[in-house]
Amino acid sequence: MFSIRKSSTELSNPRWHFSSAAHAEWGFYKILEYMGIHEILPPGSGKNRAKLWKDIEEYLTAYAIDFDDADIDTFIALRPEGLAFDMEEKLCVLLEYTRAMDTNEDWAEKKEQQENDRYSSLLGFINHLSHQEKSGWKASQNNFTTGVRGSLRTNQFLTRLESLGVENKNTRGAIRNRTVQKTLSMSDMILKFFFIALSSKTDWTLQNLPTEIVNKNMERFNLHLQPPRL
Repeated sequence: MFSIRKSSTELSNPRWHFSSAAHAEWGFYKILEYMGIHEILPPGSGKNRAKLWKDIEEYLTAYAIDFDDADIDTFIALRPEGLAFDMEEKLCVLLEYTRAMDTNEDWAEKKEQQENDRYSSLLGFINHLSHQEKSGWKASQNNFTTGVRGSLRTNQFLTRLESLGVENKNTRGAIRNRTVQKTLSMSDMILKFFFIALSSKTDWTLQNLPTEIVNKNMERFNLHLQPPRL
């Protein structure tokens, strides 16, 4: 997501602020606090954290979503791979970047649905709480998915970049190309390590790479050699 962040902030009037959510400070509590929807006190303070827990319970109950305490813990622990904030329009966008096996025609649609399902309740709660608090914030999600062979849905990919403030057409194209190149480079590295492990014939290899896995990865290797669908 670095390319998106760098290209967007180079605009003459950048509106978008991009933050990684990979660290604890950008967990669920931090997102709400940053948007000013819910003030979160440090661990041990209790009061506001208990209120948030109750708010989540009420939301899940109102929408007839089955849950238990473990589900709420999981709910709170969700962390998207990246976040984009437009402070002017009060937009919060959850960013997900994933690689998927692109062997079937509907591979992108399936991965898109998986990612949307994963965060649907989280987005619903943020928008619900924003409406309740009259904060004006709206949350949505943008997924950037590429196949291990470099496939991607070009129009969708470019449109989502543009929606995040990357207005220059050439810049969007450059990000797309770099994304495909990085994906292919990653797949190539994984395959090289795989064949090194396979050819070493060590005890670890024999124990951890059963015949089914070997055959499956050989199949993926052959598919990897085919040209990507762009």
